[in-house]
Amino acid sequence: MIENFDYKKIAKEVFDDIQKTQVKNTPNLRRIRKIYSKKLENAAPEQILNFTRYFINKYNYRWIAFELIRYHNAAIKAIGINELKEFGKEINSWGAVDAFAGFLAGPAWRNGQVPDELILSWAHSKDRWLRRTALVSTVLLNKRSMGGQGDIRRTLKICHILVADKDDMVIKALSWALRELIPHNRESVHTFLRKNEQVLASRVKREVKNKLTTGLKNPKKNNEQV
Repeated sequence: MIENFDYKKIAKEVFDDIQKTQVKNTPNLRRIRKIYSKKLENAAPEQILNFTRYFINKYNYRWIAFELIRYHNAAIKAIGINELKEFGKEINSWGAVDAFAGFLAGPAWRNGQVPDELILSWAHSKDRWLRRTALVSTVLLNKRSMGGQGDIRRTLKICHILVADKDDMVIKALSWALRELIPHNRESVHTFLRKNEQVLASRVKREVKNKLTTGLKNPKKNNEQV
């Protein structure tokens, strides 16, 4: 714990450093985040969470706040159902979903801090962004560079629920979820494509088949964006 922790003062310092950055791209802003991760490494989980609540409400750089939690060993372990419901409010864009799922929901689910039922409820939601969140959360189960060890059962359970979804944001996430499962079990992905050929969006079939055969989502573009 940091004594006399003034999260409002620190939040302003982070924001001021962001404002001073001439090119506000992800690498430059991430360098700022890493500086403050080092400064706050001895903070208690609740201190980090209080900073996050204030920083998002005041300055709106949601993904930076979520990254601070993700890379604080104690804070990420403090994320449970209540915290995800709180920080998941007003998630209403592609980037916000992927930051929330990638830095908070996915790791918490993978580490057993929240039950499958929470992610399943998102998959069944009428809210397109919650449905995307459910799928992107599976990426953290499987993406090796993010600590994923492979989880065929839970990944395919979410994919089956959303297999026929027509929303473009969900379709793109379904493709991503299946592609991340390939290194762990190619056959299960082949089987999923074959059994759901009639209902899967053409994008999903094309991108996942490309990944299976060439190792790339779009081999002609050499582009792995999701």
